[in-house]
Amino acid sequence: MRRRIAGNVSLMLLDRGAQVLVGLGVVAILARALGTEDFAAFQYAQSIVFIGASVALICGGEVVVPRLVALADAAAQHRLLAHVFRLRWLAACGGYLLVGAFLAASPHAGPSWGPALILGLGILLREPSGAVIAWMQAHTHNRPGVYVNLASLALKAAAVGALAWAGIHAASAYAVAVVAEPVLAALLLALYYRRRMPYGRVQHDPALTRQLFHDGSLFWISFMLMMGARRVDQLLLRPHVPTAEFASYAATMQIVDNFTTVATILASGIAPLYIYTRGECRAAIRNVLKLALLLTALGILGAGALIGLAPWIVHWLYGAAFAEAASLLRLALMVSPLVFADVGLTVLAAHLRRPRWIAIKWGVACAATIAVDWIAIPRYGAEGAILGYAVASAITTLVGLGMWYHAWRTAR
Repeated sequence: MRRRIAGNVSLMLLDRGAQVLVGLGVVAILARALGTEDFAAFQYAQSIVFIGASVALICGGEVVVPRLVALADAAAQHRLLAHVFRLRWLAACGGYLLVGAFLAASPHAGPSWGPALILGLGILLREPSGAVIAWMQAHTHNRPGVYVNLASLALKAAAVGALAWAGIHAASAYAVAVVAEPVLAALLLALYYRRRMPYGRVQHDPALTRQLFHDGSLFWISFMLMMGARRVDQLLLRPHVPTAEFASYAATMQIVDNFTTVATILASGIAPLYIYTRGECRAAIRNVLKLALLLTALGILGAGALIGLAPWIVHWLYGAAFAEAASLLRLALMVSPLVFADVGLTVLAAHLRRPRWIAIKWGVACAATIAVDWIAIPRYGAEGAILGYAVASAITTLVGLGMWYHAWRTAR
């Protein structure tokens, strides 16, 4: 069993590592191919879609996987998954409509209309088809899902690279290339599921739908607040700074986001063996603190190295047109160890099944980000947005420490 768990964790780490590397490569190609004007429009569109996609995160794996594990009958599992798919599909439609509504209301969305509407198609595909991923996780059979993700990432990287090689400079064309990833993933997952679950149409059960909605609502709210806290800065920044400055800030945060994803990858690999399998509560809580300290130390070391290499990294990835991003990157990297600490502390809420803690933390962080950005961005531009990022990161870390202390005091 431990070997199987280790194998699944290794596959998951391979998947997440590939996402980081391909993500950096794709952003670098986009920045060089589009230039600051169109790159800014593309990144603004991605931020809008990122927030809209959070609406589709209803009834996540936290709710679905335990229910699937408890259902031994394949027909019962298919019935549950059909209801999960419908619920996610409706939520995804709502997310896409939200993207359209924001585009219509924003006076700064002109060049971003086409890319946003194309990228938004991914909202309709990722989470509904993700029901198949939950089914695989319930059977601890993650290998097919990882292969699907790797194939989809390869298609996206190849499509973006081919457009750049052909000298294409239209943002909408690159949006089509990027959305090819969820299209292929949804298609492959659907084919895989239909071959192994040959069951027909399921009659809708409103009571089951309401129950799934109720059980997943707190996680849903948490995810929406988290994704809002991570991208609202760009929506608030765009009206107050020149296009080149916004493009530099967006490029900076792409690097920082990929760097801090390392913390999530490490936590995902360490937690199953050293925290989730601990039967004694205080031992698990103690190990959470050790994990948070380890991740913080790694974050400090990594950030220190990247700060020294910031000008070279920006020039190598984005080119001379984004030289302004080097100073912004240094500032944001100074904050990044706090994100590493928060990732480690968040494992505790997942282990204790306390979604309310996560919702509270991200609710406070999202409100703080908006408040600080609202005041600081008009005065300091992109540096004001980094200040908001720093305040939100400090708050999530402090709240995580407070929750850890509460769990330690009350553990028996």
